[in-house]
Amino acid sequence: MDKTSSSSNNNARPKSRLPALTLVLGGARSGKSIHAEALIAAHLSADTATRRATYIATAEAGDQEMEQRIAAHRERRGNQWRTVETLLALGGAIVANTAQNEPVLVDCLTLWLSNVMHAELDITAETEALRDALDRAHGPVVCVSNEVGLGIVPTTKLGREFRDAAGRLNQFIAAKADRVEFIAAGLPITLKNETS
Repeated sequence: MDKTSSSSNNNARPKSRLPALTLVLGGARSGKSIHAEALIAAHLSADTATRRATYIATAEAGDQEMEQRIAAHRERRGNQWRTVETLLALGGAIVANTAQNEPVLVDCLTLWLSNVMHAELDITAETEALRDALDRAHGPVVCVSNEVGLGIVPTTKLGREFRDAAGRLNQFIAAKADRVEFIAAGLPITLKNETS
C-alpha cells in the first residue's frame, strides 16, 4: 500500500472518543447511519468502561419494507447495542439511556420531527425539551438527521413547512453540537469540530 492511500484511510477513520454531542447529516442513503454507528463503535473500543450503546429509533415498522430495513440495521449493529423505540418522547429516552455514561445514537431527528408535526405538537416547545435533555445527558449523543434542503422546493404547503422546520432543527442541533459531519456518497466531510 502506498503512503497516499494509507494516509487517506487514516483520515477516514473516526476519532475514537466522542464529544458530548455529534450531528451526522446527509441525504437519503448517503451512509449517515453507518457512519454514526462507526463513531459509536470506535468510542466503545476506546472506552473500556463502556460496554454497550443504545440505538434510539424514531421510526416504526409500518410496512414489510420498513420491517426489513429495521432488521438489517439491527443485524449490522450486533450485540453491543440495545434498541429503544420512541416516536415522540425523545428527550426522556436520551436522558434515561445515557444515565450510565453510555453513548446513544438517535436515528433520526427528521423522523422525530415528522412525528411531532403529525401529532400536532408545538415544534418550538418540543425542540426546547430536546435541548434540555441534551444538556442533561450523561453520555455522548450522536444524532442522525437528513439534509432536506438540497432538493427541489416541495409542491405542497405541508411539505414546505416540514422542509423549513427540518432546516431550523438541523441548524439548532448543529449550533449546539461539538462535532458536525456531512455524509455524501459514504464519505464524511467535517463541518465543525470543537473537540480539540
